[in-house]
This record gives sequence, structure tokens and C-alpha cells, in this order.
Amino acid sequence: MSVNSYKEDEQSLETKKRETLLRLFSYLLRFQKEILLVLLIMAFCVTVSLMNPLIMEAAIDDYIRQGDFPGLIRLIGFALVLNLAMVLFVRLRMSIMNRIGNGVLMRIRQELYTHIQTLDFQFFDSRPTGKILARIIGDINSLKEVLGNCVTTLIPDFITVCAVIVIMVAKNPLLAMAALCSLPLLLGGMWFIQTASHRRWQTYRKKLSNLGAFIHEDLSGMRIIQSFTAETETDDIFRRLVEEQRLAFHKAVSFSDAFGPVIDICWGLGSIALYYTGIVVIGIDQVSIGTFMAFASYINMFWRPISNLSSFYNQLITNIAAAERVFEILDTVPGITDRPGAGVLPPIQGAVTFEDVTFAYSDAPEMQVLRKVSFHIRPGETIALVGPTGAGKTTIVNLISRFYDTTSGRVLIDGTDVRTVTLESLRSQMGIMTQDTFLFSGTVRDNIRYGKLDATEEEIIAAAKAVSAHDFILKLEKGYDTELKERGAGLSIGQKQLLAFARTFVSMPRILILDEATSSIDTQTELLVQKGIQTLLTGRTSFVIAHRLSTIQKANRIFVIDEGGILEEGTAEELLSRKGAYYKLYMSQFAL
Repeated sequence: MSVNSYKEDEQSLETKKRETLLRLFSYLLRFQKEILLVLLIMAFCVTVSLMNPLIMEAAIDDYIRQGDFPGLIRLIGFALVLNLAMVLFVRLRMSIMNRIGNGVLMRIRQELYTHIQTLDFQFFDSRPTGKILARIIGDINSLKEVLGNCVTTLIPDFITVCAVIVIMVAKNPLLAMAALCSLPLLLGGMWFIQTASHRRWQTYRKKLSNLGAFIHEDLSGMRIIQSFTAETETDDIFRRLVEEQRLAFHKAVSFSDAFGPVIDICWGLGSIALYYTGIVVIGIDQVSIGTFMAFASYINMFWRPISNLSSFYNQLITNIAAAERVFEILDTVPGITDRPGAGVLPPIQGAVTFEDVTFAYSDAPEMQVLRKVSFHIRPGETIALVGPTGAGKTTIVNLISRFYDTTSGRVLIDGTDVRTVTLESLRSQMGIMTQDTFLFSGTVRDNIRYGKLDATEEEIIAAAKAVSAHDFILKLEKGYDTELKERGAGLSIGQKQLLAFARTFVSMPRILILDEATSSIDTQTELLVQKGIQTLLTGRTSFVIAHRLSTIQKANRIFVIDEGGILEEGTAEELLSRKGAYYKLYMSQFAL
């Protein structure tokens, strides 16, 4: 199976930037009332900004030149009131947009997290956890300014630019053309920069994701790193990944930073053209001082929004790669889903049937793990699965739980194809215990209750007693209220597995799957827990995968799995008497 590790850049799907932006901005439509209020506020602020040069023109031409100082004072008072109101409204606008931006990010992050939980195992098999975290946290956070500036920058500045052009053309077309003569240069420069920088920002996001994946893997395996004194090697890898990220950022930002100089050059050229046209071409005596000053203000009002729009455009180019990565996962179709018209699996008895089941992982269809496997399990039977590593034991129980779908053939529970019922109704009637014990941060009680969220205190304690976990729990600092650290740090491996047993037991499943569940429990603890296991197995269909053959001697049937199928089947005594594959496994463990 090809695994995408921190050593490899993620493969990005090619998408149209316009579609990505429209999809991103569509989240703002869910806050229509708030955005309408913001637009009204911005309409007022834009109007005041556009009026300021006209007020200045009137103050010079109509009041100062005429010596009407009382009128000038009234005009200044009017302007002060308008601009003070604008400042207050700007602060209100910023507060509202912060709430909208945070709300959109929360919604996108929740959608992404919810969707990720629906994805099948093959999705997680092909991606390190760190790279998934990079999309949930880093990529979504980078979208905040883009979403906020979409409303607060794009709309008002675009309106301002259009209004300024209309006012300048209406007042003096020749001066307007001079002021806007450098626009073609600006558009050409922006097109070149965005074309060159977009892919570089995609590369930067991938390098950042690689670094996150390595850090997550490194911290998770810190015990191994220190045990083998591999700190120097991992430090070298970290340094290399950081350098790759730095170089990728440098290449990307070197183009993005060119936006500012291009705008400054165009702004300067437009100003020079305006003054040259007004003073030399038209003549200073042909244009009033107030009009000329108004144009000088309007050209600043034109280029400042252009600068803001360019900065916003630069943000889009910088962060659109993040949006593409988020939407790529949101668009990932789960391989295992409820089929249209899937029904609810009623309470099951526990009969399990495989009909000519063949299975191969999708990335290696030529390598079949199972080939034409058929068997029938009666309700309440305990089936042990033994065989060499990679023979397909875990694959069989994963197909029963429908973590994967068969390549061909059918898996039936009580005669019902597992693909025709909802996943929730199927898996809620199963209890799965693996050798990879995972405990959540929280109390001991919360971790046991995870198997049945509405479990009572009596049920929790009964489950703990059934697996001999109750005594060691009472010896903890706060008993069942003891707070566990991440992954159960501070507990022994055996204690972690006992808690995981209790978590599985409290769910009272109809089908129980134990995948190497006692591999990390010492012999003395195993003797204590065997009684609890037998109590749980009674009356339930159970599948027990074990390398330690001593744990499966009481199984109703033992399947020896190898070469893509079932080599042998029978009780422990029957298989030993045949002196076949099971006999060889048994003798290899007990002959000494």
C-alpha cells in the first residue's frame, strides 16, 4: 500500500480558482442579516469618503475665496460630525465582521471534522495524522482574513474605485484619463504575479503539511526515539524539513511582495500624469484650485482602494491553496457509506456467513488477501482465527464490521447483507477490542462509558469487575474519577487493555471481536481476565484473533487462515489430532 508520509508532498487536484473562491464565499451567505448591516454601514462610510474631497473643494472655492468664514465653520462642523460617525461605524463594522469570520471558520471546521469521521479506513491509511491536522487547523485558520476582507475590502473598495472614476470623468475627462493612464501596467503586473505565485504557495502548503506530519509522528514516538538515542537523526530530519519549508516560503513570498512595488509605481505614474496634464497640458489657470485639490484627493482615493484590492488579491493567491486543500477533503467521497435505501439492522442473533468472499485493497487489486472464502457461524459460537501475520485474520473481522467492502462475494449477518443496512445499526451491535489500545483524555469512568454513552454507574462497575479491572481502578488516586492523560499515560500496558476490555464489555455487543486483545497482558492478569472473557463470550457470537494459542483452547471452532483462505477448521483437539498446520503452530509454541 502506498503511504503518503512526511517524506512525500501531497498530490493536489487541479481546480479552477474561480470555483474555489465562489464556494468559499458562499459560506458568507449564511450570515445574510449581519452582512446586510455591514453593507449599509459601509455604504455610509464610502459616501462620507467620497464627499470629503467635494467638501474640501467647496471650502476652498465657495468659502475661503469668498471670505465666508461663518459658512466655512458650519461646513467644517458638518464634516466633523460625518467623519466622527464614520469612525464609530467602522469600529462597529469590524466587530460584526470578526463575529462573521469566526462563525464561518467554525462552520467550515465543523463540516470538515464531521466529514472526516465518515471517511473509510483507506483514507486514513494513505495520510499521516499530522497532514490531516494541518488542514483542520492551519489551512482553515489562514482563510479568516480572506473571508473578512471579502466584505470589508472587496465590496466597498470596488464601489469606491467605480465612484471615483465616475466623479473624475464627470468633473474633467482629460484629468481623469491622465490619472488612470497606468491601469494597463497594473493589470499586466497583477496577472503575471498571480500566475507565478499560485503554484509556489501550493508547494509551501505541502511543505508545511510535511513538517506538521513529521512533528506529530516524532512526538508520538518520542519514547522510541529516546530509547534508541535517535535524537540526532530526527533533529537532522526536522532541520531539513524546516529548510524546505523556508525555501518554499521564500520563493512564494518573493512574488507576492512584488504587488506593493507594482502598485506604488503605477500610483506614482498616475500622479505625475495628473499634475503634468493639469499644469502643462490644460494649464493651471484653466482649472480651479479647489478642483485641482479635489482631483489630487480623488487620485489618492482611487489608488488606495486599488492598493487594498491588490493586497486582498494577494491574500487570495496566498490562501486559495489552503481553501483548495480543505475542499479537496470535503469532496472526498467515503468509500464505505450507507447505500440508498439502506435499512436499519434489527437486533441480531449473531449468525455470520461468508459467501465466496474475495478481498483486495484498492491500491493493490492484484494482491488478493482473501480468495473465495466461505463459512457459516451459528449464533453464540466462539471462533478463533489463527495464522501467520498478514494471512487475512484481521481482514475477516474488518469485513464483518464493514470497515471495508468485499471485492466480490457477500458478508451476511442473520441472512442480511451488511451492505444493505446502515453502518450505525450494524456497528452499534458489535464490540471491537484490538491490541492497539487507545484511551481518551478524561476520567476512567468516561473512558469505560465510551462503549455505551448512557451506561449507569452500576453497569460501569460491573464491566470493570468482569475483566478484573475494578481492583486496580480503586487503587488509583481518585478511583473511577481519576483523570487519565493522553493515551492513558501513567498506566501500564496491561491496565490500559483492561480498561479497553471494560469499555467493550459495557456495550453488551451481540457480536464480539477480540483482535490480539490479550497480547500485552501478563500471564497472571490473563488468568484473572479469562473468567470475565468467558462470561462475556457466553451467548454471543465471538471472533478471537490470537497468536497465543493458550487463550483459544475453549473456542467452538478454530480457523487456520493462510494463503488467502481457511486451511483448516475444527476444535483444538480435532486440529491437533490431524497434525496439520494448526499442529505445527501449536508445537512451535509448546514443544519447548
